[in-house]
Amino acid sequence: MQRTFILIGLLLLLLGLFWPWLRHLPFGRLPGDIVIQREGFTFYFPVTSMILLSLVLSLLAWWWRR
Repeated sequence: MQRTFILIGLLLLLLGLFWPWLRHLPFGRLPGDIVIQREGFTFYFPVTSMILLSLVLSLLAWWWRR
């Protein structure tokens, strides 16, 4: 359990350090992501981005357990 928390902390640290470059990736702007903009209202539902992220995290979890 301690190793897991340390690993999560290191991943969050790396994410924070590389955020200026990671935010330019196309996540959130992929075809299939739903964005509805009206005056004074924005609805955002990243369907495709979340499916892709889920697949990547599932593959990483499968690889980690193997």
